[in-house]
Amino acid sequence: MLGAEVDGSSAARLPAHMATTTVNVEGMTCGACTSAVEGAFKGVDGVGEVSVSLMMGRAVVHHDPNVLSPDKVAEIIEDSGFDATVISTDSPAGPSGDTTTAKEKGSMVSTTTLSIEGMTCGACTSAVEGGLKEVAGVKSVNVSLLSERAVVEHDASTVTPDQLAEIIEDRGFGARVLDTAAPQSGASQETTETTSRLMVTTVSIDGMTCGACTSSIENIFSGVDGLVQFNISLLAERAIITHDPVALPSKSIVNMIDDAGFEATILSSEPQAPVSSAVGRVILNLHGLRDASSAGALEESLLQKPGISSASVDIATSRITVLYDSSVIGVRSVVVAIEAAGYNALLADTDDTNAQLESLAKTKEVQEWKRSFLFSVSFAVPVFVINMLLPMYLRPLDFGKVQLIPGLYLGDVACLLLTIPVQFGVGKRFYISSYKSLKHRSPTMDVLVVMGTSAAFFYSVFTMVMALIIAPHKRPSTVFDTSTMLITFITLGRWLENRAKGQTSAALSRLMSLAPSMTTIYDDPIAAEKMAEEWEASRTGNGEQKSTSDNERPGPGHQVIPTELIEVGDIVVLRPGDKVSADGIVIRGESYVDESMITGEALPIHKAKGSAVIAGTVNGTSSIDFKVTRAGKDTQLSQIVKLVQDAQTSRAPIQRMADTVAGYFVPAIISLGLITFFGWMVMSHLLPHPPKIFLADDNGGKLMVCLKLCISVIVFACPCALGLSTPTAVMVGTGVGAQQGILVKGGAILEAATKITHVVFDKTGTLTTGKMSVAEAKIERHWTSNEWRRKLWWLIVGLAEMNSEHPIGKAIFSAAKTESGHSDEGGLPGSLGDFDACVGKGISALVEPASSAERVRYRVLIGNATFLRSRDIPVPESAEAADSDTATSKVPAGITRIHVAIDNQYTGTLLLRDTVKVTAVAAVAALHRMGISTSLITGDTHATAISIANAVGISPESVHASASPSDKQSIISSLETSGERVAMVGDGINDSPALATASIGIALASGTDVAMEAADIVLMRPDDLLSVPASLSLSRAVFNRIRMNLVWACMYNVIGLPFAMGLFLPFGGYMLPPMAAGAAMAASSISVVVSSLLLKFWRRPRWMDAEKLEKQVEMGNLSFRGSRKSWWGAALSVSGSSGRVGPLRWIQGTRFWFFVTGKPSGRLDSDEGYVPLQTVEPAV
Repeated sequence: MLGAEVDGSSAARLPAHMATTTVNVEGMTCGACTSAVEGAFKGVDGVGEVSVSLMMGRAVVHHDPNVLSPDKVAEIIEDSGFDATVISTDSPAGPSGDTTTAKEKGSMVSTTTLSIEGMTCGACTSAVEGGLKEVAGVKSVNVSLLSERAVVEHDASTVTPDQLAEIIEDRGFGARVLDTAAPQSGASQETTETTSRLMVTTVSIDGMTCGACTSSIENIFSGVDGLVQFNISLLAERAIITHDPVALPSKSIVNMIDDAGFEATILSSEPQAPVSSAVGRVILNLHGLRDASSAGALEESLLQKPGISSASVDIATSRITVLYDSSVIGVRSVVVAIEAAGYNALLADTDDTNAQLESLAKTKEVQEWKRSFLFSVSFAVPVFVINMLLPMYLRPLDFGKVQLIPGLYLGDVACLLLTIPVQFGVGKRFYISSYKSLKHRSPTMDVLVVMGTSAAFFYSVFTMVMALIIAPHKRPSTVFDTSTMLITFITLGRWLENRAKGQTSAALSRLMSLAPSMTTIYDDPIAAEKMAEEWEASRTGNGEQKSTSDNERPGPGHQVIPTELIEVGDIVVLRPGDKVSADGIVIRGESYVDESMITGEALPIHKAKGSAVIAGTVNGTSSIDFKVTRAGKDTQLSQIVKLVQDAQTSRAPIQRMADTVAGYFVPAIISLGLITFFGWMVMSHLLPHPPKIFLADDNGGKLMVCLKLCISVIVFACPCALGLSTPTAVMVGTGVGAQQGILVKGGAILEAATKITHVVFDKTGTLTTGKMSVAEAKIERHWTSNEWRRKLWWLIVGLAEMNSEHPIGKAIFSAAKTESGHSDEGGLPGSLGDFDACVGKGISALVEPASSAERVRYRVLIGNATFLRSRDIPVPESAEAADSDTATSKVPAGITRIHVAIDNQYTGTLLLRDTVKVTAVAAVAALHRMGISTSLITGDTHATAISIANAVGISPESVHASASPSDKQSIISSLETSGERVAMVGDGINDSPALATASIGIALASGTDVAMEAADIVLMRPDDLLSVPASLSLSRAVFNRIRMNLVWACMYNVIGLPFAMGLFLPFGGYMLPPMAAGAAMAASSISVVVSSLLLKFWRRPRWMDAEKLEKQVEMGNLSFRGSRKSWWGAALSVSGSSGRVGPLRWIQGTRFWFFVTGKPSGRLDSDEGYVPLQTVEPAV
């Protein structure tokens, strides 16, 4: 109670802009602990009062969310030595008194993506992050070494994107702003809501004969209140009007056209499909722009166009940025408007995409390092011959011993002149990068290169000077060959490393190249759509087209445009072999489309009228026309590319640890090199019998040997291998997953997926097909007294479900169209209003059928019995009596009962049947074999849930029925609390809270955008549930590869450094020469990248086959073998097949085994993951 009073009083005194974050703190044992937590916030900007309760283990922190985020609050507590988890955040009230959630507050932060050149290792990423995090206004920084990108969340009013680029350049790297996602303002959000209330009315117009007729009709609607968009087609004799039904009703539209002398008939009037965002943003390259005055004139002319809210020209880059309402105007219309003003405009996205493809392939870096290597080797080889080969093996040809003047020898002068271009020509980039990194106290690998090569070069110059000055002017011991060969090996390593890096992003590059550059559309989409309807109507029963007199009226013409200019609503002509340029719906023709590059499905998919096509897929042998539903960055292909890019940019927790180590690595190696130099200098002079290498004359004396040892240490120890271990594996793994229809949102997700112990399945649309059908309708007698009333009942029900996205709603709407006699129409006659969905329970709507002259409105309730009873509408017991039959029957597995009430009176019950997916049984069996338990959660009845669980092999004790979205979330939280690491598999809006709550959320691509946004893994083949265990298997393979890479990178330094330091000189004289150290350093990075590239051969384990698993389940003799193999076993056998560990078996009994794999010592692979699989009934 005391804590509550404190919280309440502080909240009362809390300023309007302050938020209150409650954090769960673990590990506090006494008053000193609470003091430590409170003390951690002293002096921190944006922090108000801090209250810590030892008994409750909580801290309540008042802070400014614009300065300090809730996650940062938890980090500060963790930095003081305790575990912290944010429980809740109460955000401040806005100016109007409305509360704003923390998530909304965070959305006001701009997100800038920058391209960075010159990063080579984890120390470089740490340097970039360190420089950006020090800047005021920067909220978070995510730097990817492989994709050479940084994603920065920042306050645009405090620091601009260009300033971020300058900060990175100050650190010694090249930086370029790729994109800045500005936060949506309240105005834009309001626009989106308004758009969702608009109506789209299609009107047939008779009497139009020429262009003058269409112009006269357009003029009638010019300036009319409530009109948003007006499109008319002379050929199709149609007009499509987007309008506000309150200001401009559909009847008024017809009357206005009739008054103009034409006959108008409403074909359909439907609510406009909701869009995710009504505000579009496009950047165009301008050609022909002369000066500032012409730029201003262009901006003013564009602002006169309806739908364009902002136009800004950057004269320096000849680019224009346009903000527009995508529901009113499209990109192509913006380009046409610019061209009408006398300028040529091209989308900047095209150039950026080409540049990004080159960046992914490392084209520029590969060419630069190749040139550098060839230049270096052309000088290094002669230096090596003069300095080493001739004196040792070809002494008669050794011209280097020729003395020009006392103390100055021809060989030394030649080596000096040959070394300077390499040291200060090729090495110039190392010097510049080192200077900038040291200036900011964040040394990188380039510092080690500069130190090693400079020591060799300047020591050699120093010995030459000393030989000139001091008698008897003996030939000095120079090591110019060390400097040149080191730089040669380093450039060779960077060249090969970048070539290998380019291969890691091959999958993403292929995805980005799938969309065609040009596409063919009809110049009159309305006429094309009508032509498609006539073509469909003219088809005979056997699918052939009747001979019609279509040639009496010319059809719409074709237009070839860049793919980037496609707009929603365009009709695209797809010829055999063409690539699909946008997402859409087929309106004419039939064909087979190859979707393997998107979904991983090997067989071509049949497409007919109403089928969806995906951008980037390839058409088969027939021509089809499709209507564009999503274009540009909204297509599924673009979303996949963005998701993969984000996944490869984000870092796994294990990678953050590696990058942190790499940040301290360089200073530690420099210290180690100095210790080596001074240590051997002291011992070589103090020891009575030092190692023979210090006494040999041909080695240049003790100083030269110590210097070589120091250089070997500095050059050998490379942080690059450590820094590349994780990002290369993540990049290859996410790319391979994308090729096989498994989209993973980042390295952290891969790491979390390896720890999953329990998978929860949603029922409808996940374990079942979700393509429900109405099996039976039990309608009350007073609605079936005659055929007209029965059709009216179906029409009322269908109108209520007209815009439903739920499988049940879609099934009811489809049945309603057929039963009401409107199966041939796109929609149902009538209007829908006052729609309200109670997620997981039912819907409420006000409908007005247009079946008669008298317009009567009906209040409709459709949902389960609980939903109707909550509205005080009794549901007869007879309507639910048969539910118990479902529990014992095998055939009707998946029966769902939906009740209907009209005007607060129960009117009937609909029985819907769903079927279990073909791969559901195999998926559950595969998870059990992997040692992962399963459960089922659904909002359906208990009897239906039990029948589905029995069919797929889930234990009845693990079934949770009649669960609302909040119940699903609570069940997931409860499982997590009990110690399980839960993965939730779902597809609908009602699954999104549970998907977000689970350790891993897995969404099916057939589901809603909300579900896919909330999920961590998206499966592009929703009918193949074996993708669920396959995604977990891929995660394990990737993470095992990361472990192996990290162990190799560490063991390389642990084994090699003692040789480089000369620790084995007393035991046989073994040491690592500087040139060998340089070669080893290059090989270490290349070996890690090549190791990650082996993941490209990953395939599903052979045993993960639906037929094999189902057959073994039916026979009841499924043998179990642990699939969680040792990290090296999984790494060496990326295909998933088992293999013997052999000599490494003994390690399983050691503590090292537990450190590397996280498994108890002595636990063998053969018994890991064994879970007895119950005998299940096959799917019916």
